[in-house]
Amino acid sequence: MKMKAKIRKKHSTVSNIIYMLSLMFKASPWLVIGSIFEQIVGAMPGKLISVIGLKYIIDEVQSGGEPKKIITGIIIMLAVIVVCEIFSNVFYELFVHREREKMDLIIQSMFYRKAAELDLAKYDDPGYYSDFILSIENVSDNLTNILSIIKGYIEQILSFLAIAAIMLTIDPICLVIVLGSVILFIPLGKYTGNLQTKRREAVTEKHRRSDYFARVFYLPDYAGEIRTSGIYPLLRKRFNESANDLIKTQKGFIRKLDGLFFVQEFSVQVVGFMLILSLYIGYQTIVTGKMGAGDFVATFNGATQIGASVLYLTVYSLRSFTERSKMIEKCRSFLATDSKIKDGAHTAECDKPETISVKDISFTYEGGEKESINGVSFEIKPCEKIALVGYNGAGKTTLTNLLLRLYDVDSGSIEIGGRDIRDVTVASHRSRFSAVFQDFCIFGATVGENVALSPKYDSDRVMKALELAGFTKELPNGADTMLLREFSDEGLMLSGGEQQKLAIARVFYKQSPYIILDEPSANLDPVSEYELNRAISESCTDSTVVFISHRLSTTRHADRILMLENGRVIECGSHDELMEQNGKYAYMFRLQAEKYKES
Repeated sequence: MKMKAKIRKKHSTVSNIIYMLSLMFKASPWLVIGSIFEQIVGAMPGKLISVIGLKYIIDEVQSGGEPKKIITGIIIMLAVIVVCEIFSNVFYELFVHREREKMDLIIQSMFYRKAAELDLAKYDDPGYYSDFILSIENVSDNLTNILSIIKGYIEQILSFLAIAAIMLTIDPICLVIVLGSVILFIPLGKYTGNLQTKRREAVTEKHRRSDYFARVFYLPDYAGEIRTSGIYPLLRKRFNESANDLIKTQKGFIRKLDGLFFVQEFSVQVVGFMLILSLYIGYQTIVTGKMGAGDFVATFNGATQIGASVLYLTVYSLRSFTERSKMIEKCRSFLATDSKIKDGAHTAECDKPETISVKDISFTYEGGEKESINGVSFEIKPCEKIALVGYNGAGKTTLTNLLLRLYDVDSGSIEIGGRDIRDVTVASHRSRFSAVFQDFCIFGATVGENVALSPKYDSDRVMKALELAGFTKELPNGADTMLLREFSDEGLMLSGGEQQKLAIARVFYKQSPYIILDEPSANLDPVSEYELNRAISESCTDSTVVFISHRLSTTRHADRILMLENGRVIECGSHDELMEQNGKYAYMFRLQAEKYKES
């Protein structure tokens, strides 16, 4: 078994927030600066007016001030609030939407580029793959939330400083009472925040299980099975169990949280502000006369503002930062992932096929208990047609993945033209191969783009490649016909066999010196299979072809056949030679031939 990779050291919450903020600033500095400024302009005037504005109006009324002066003050305050509100709305509608889309595009492009560069081995690690999915799916949400928390944090700091300064000028003891009431219950607030974070984590895990049922019922892959079998009651039973488990988990946390929220709010708002502060400022207003009605209102409103600011700065924002930091850590780790498959110093030539030498190679998948390839050696001459056969799990697909450097061998070497494939750049090595995988993909793009696997293509070459692959479906717009309906309601839908023929057409279009075909005729009928074999024989005479097939009627036309078992080559030769040996290959071939006779 391979040694596990060294665990990457986790970063602090502050480090993660700064990291994500720096990514956002690089993508759109004006959005970061503008959003913070908009938050301050949108919130601060209203808070200050509720304290000093009302104090001014009440003091003027009490002192018998001129009505004109009072009305002017009210109009100015309303005008400030209206102007700030208009600015916020205009800024959001005309600037934020555009810049946020720009920022999302730039940062998501970073994640997609990294995903395209990931070693295939990373997909074999369930833990990493889960974090990878979370990073990709939540990057946009992280950007929005982090920016929202940061601008709220800055606005609350300014609000606290401004209102605290005002309260100090009125009566410092009022500020002490407010801060004391809030700070006394900060530990309780932090405990509540941590409990909420635990609740979210527990609930998120339960939601992931529930999401499985959503996929089952909306993905077309499952539609036929659900409608033609008796699986629905089982799925419904599992869904109900999952939903009940989610509800039970929520109830367990909510009982505690409701009690904690009540204690916190009752203690701070009722005991601290309503009782102690009200008694003090009431005493100062009525008994000593040191406070006027304006001071009373300003102090009470200021206390509410400061209480909210302190709670936000010490409890709510810290909880939010901590929660977001966990997601940022996953994103950060994902972007920092280093590829194990490195470029060599040379550039591979991509003109004519050379000898492929596989020398005593072994390979084990990450976490695997035994070797998938164990001491395999063979040589492929230029332009040979080689078939890989064997039972499931014999190592056929693994061997082709090693040829493509989707994985690197653990020991031994693979050489092309006498040079180790690890000595050339990954891109130049893979560019000399055309490959059709067993789990090939058709993309939401035009037929031409799907065949050329590029935005640029030669329409005539595309249509010729499709013809060689036996693709006969009518294309309304030729090579420009759109496939699938992700980007066009008129997108053409293809059957399984038609999709496979289109995938095979990629081989004929690219005209590479080396071709790898993994089960190229799996979805084809016997006639199409025969036509495909004929096309490969006639059109790929200048290429080396390595193909995997479970249909041994196809392999008999290969120059050589390699029979694999438990990661080893146990037989090698032409069809006639292997039949004469009367070994495993001959047994498999006769078994299939008998089935064809019976049918």
